[in-house]
Amino acid sequence: MPTSPEHPRADFSLVFPPDPNWVRTAREAVRTALHTANRPDLADTALLLTSEAVTNAVTACRRSGCAAPVTLYAEWAALGTLRVLVTDDAPGMPSPRALTRAETEAENGRGLFLIDNCATEWGVCHHGPGPGKAVWFQVGGAGS
Repeated sequence: MPTSPEHPRADFSLVFPPDPNWVRTAREAVRTALHTANRPDLADTALLLTSEAVTNAVTACRRSGCAAPVTLYAEWAALGTLRVLVTDDAPGMPSPRALTRAETEAENGRGLFLIDNCATEWGVCHHGPGPGKAVWFQVGGAGS
């Protein structure tokens, strides 16, 4: 089947240790998927949100002492929508919070704020029998 906005290619998963050095690798994997699907129009948003979601997962694992791997899944949904899901086994459910003006310009602590404001859709859910969770977001789709 040819690559098109309705049927792009390059669904994948990436499993890596909860180490901040892997954030770049996760971002580059999403960049490759976007390139393969000929969707450079989604790159800025998808790469920013991937960085934020993976950084949050790695940070949560490191703070809780969780050594289980982080997993990133990327898949193409209907109408050229890219869905990215990042899972970790750290306890606790993240939630966005209102940020002060100074916090919106800070280097840290804006992950879910950015995901909430830039993704077409997003959410957080539990996965598996343990304390883990998944943060997912979508970018693109009809009209993008």
